[in-house]
Amino acid sequence: MTQNPPGSGPTALRILLGSQLRRLRESRGVTREEAGHLIRGSESKISRMELGRVGFKERDVADLLTLYGVADESARRAVLDLVSTANEPGWWHRFNDLLPSWFQAYVGLEEAATRIRTYEVQFVPGLLQTKEYAKAVITAGSAGVSSDEIARRVDLRLERQRVLDRPGGPVLWAVIDEAALRRPIGGAEVMKAQLEHLIDLMRQANITIQVMPFDFGGHSAEGGAFSILRFPDQDLPDVVYVEQLASALYLDKREDVDRYTEVMERLCAVSTTPDETVSLLNKIRDEI
Repeated sequence: MTQNPPGSGPTALRILLGSQLRRLRESRGVTREEAGHLIRGSESKISRMELGRVGFKERDVADLLTLYGVADESARRAVLDLVSTANEPGWWHRFNDLLPSWFQAYVGLEEAATRIRTYEVQFVPGLLQTKEYAKAVITAGSAGVSSDEIARRVDLRLERQRVLDRPGGPVLWAVIDEAALRRPIGGAEVMKAQLEHLIDLMRQANITIQVMPFDFGGHSAEGGAFSILRFPDQDLPDVVYVEQLASALYLDKREDVDRYTEVMERLCAVSTTPDETVSLLNKIRDEI
């Protein structure tokens, strides 16, 4: 039984716990319908539990462990302790009134990831934004929202960035379309400061930034932005995150992850090298 890996947030722990329960069920030849009946639920409830998309009740997990033949007390306690930890709220829950439910899951995954690969078309990725740039982006997309709420949204974005400075934090590999770097967000001074910030960030060993240049033309990721997240436990599948206007897709099927990974590899192959990135960022800054 795997206990919670260091640095893992509750979202990833729910996925880990769900995958453990699925393996135990399958090893005993128990169907989801049979498992659901035992805990006074349904087949779909077991499916959501095994995907880590809902919280867990200790009584339900204890009953499932009995059904799956887990009698050893230390093994049972390891799983039940994981239930308690996985149900604890993350730091971002104090922003629940600002976060749509479909994005709360992403913040949890981001907090737990060991590697984040992201492609962005319209803006500098949120984890790399300056406070002033973030405020300009959030203000532009928040018509009718109070200044206090905008300030809290900015605070949330800056809080997310702390994951990159945490000991053992994730490796971030970002490919940014040149259009995002030339889009005048917040005015000339804000953009210059943002470009200089990207140059500074590239000095960190865990951050790599590439640029998809205009002059390359069409490429394999013209469908839009996406991120691929990897986690510390081998039982957790990579997750592809694709944000939409009012929702998001979370893809963890092997064929979907492989497809997006191939696209990301192609992007990295044709984008600027780190040295070329610094030269291009300086060039764009000087042209503003």
